[in-house]
Amino acid sequence: MFISSAYAQAAGGDTASSLFSLLPLVLMFVVLYFVMIRPQMKRQKEHKLMVEALTKGDEIISAGGILGKISKVGDIYIGVELADGVEIQMQRSAVIQVLPKGTIK
Repeated sequence: MFISSAYAQAAGGDTASSLFSLLPLVLMFVVLYFVMIRPQMKRQKEHKLMVEALTKGDEIISAGGILGKISKVGDIYIGVELADGVEIQMQRSAVIQVLPKGTIK
C-alpha cells in the first residue's frame, strides 16, 4: 500500500540519452541529402545552363524523343526543323540533350 518515494523520483530523463536517440535520424537525413538531393540539384543546374546556351543550328533531342535542328531561338520557345520544310515550335525546357554537329542527316 505504501509507495516508496524512490520509485517516483526515477521518472526523470537523461538529456544525453535523448540526444543520442536523435543521432540516427540526423545521420539518415545527411545520407539522403548526399545521395538524392544534391545530385538532383546538380542535374537541374546543368540542364538550365544547357537550355540557356541553345543557339541556332544546334541539333537536339526533345523530351518526347523528337530529333531536330534549331532554326529559331526565342526567350521561351524555339523553332525546330524536323525535315526540309517541316518546322515545329517547342519550349526550351523540353530539350533534354544537345547532339554533336552532323548527327542528324
